Amino acid sequence: MEAIILAAGYSTRANAFKMTLPLGQMTILEQTISKFEGVCSRVIVVAGHQAELIQKEVAKLRSKNAFSFQFKFVYNDNFNQGMFSSIQRGCNEVNAPDFFITPGDCPLVKKETVHQIAKHKGDVVIPSFHYKGGHPIKLSSNVKQKILETNPESNLRVVLGGYEKTYLNVDDPGVLMDIDTIEDYQNAIKYDKAECSRYFLNKNES
Repeated sequence: MEAIILAAGYSTRANAFKMTLPLGQMTILEQTISKFEGVCSRVIVVAGHQAELIQKEVAKLRSKNAFSFQFKFVYNDNFNQGMFSSIQRGCNEVNAPDFFITPGDCPLVKKETVHQIAKHKGDVVIPSFHYKGGHPIKLSSNVKQKILETNPESNLRVVLGGYEKTYLNVDDPGVLMDIDTIEDYQNAIKYDKAECSRYFLNKNES
């Protein structure tokens, strides 16, 4: 299995380049990528705006040898056309029969959630918290082919409208939490600290 991480946007609402902002002991991008450890054999990072910063971040992660999967950095020449062009660029690199797609600014998903999604079959598997769909989503090679054949001016929602969706209810608010604004970032820091505290508390009790 593989994962596409979308990291090509402008981060305009965050007033900073959010992918390389610190979150806990990692950057936001590394937090997002780390959730696919033990599930994926390769992670494809699609860059556009500030691509050189993303490339440096990927090179740093690769050199740390902290992950078992391979990294593939790709540049989307057409990133200013919107997210769907980056999805198409990532899909061009996918070789696996099933793959994940997630924005790079969704770092608060639990690893357990990603493992749960990976086990579910279907063309489109979407994690859901309180009956609201989030990220990452898992897609089949059938959907990949449709994405690549679709007009670049379209969007993923239109493509997925032609497929039956499997919603997987998870106890993980992180599937809904992306970081678009400085307020989102501050909330993410608080949430991450609370989750870390809860983890160590449960570990000490067990």
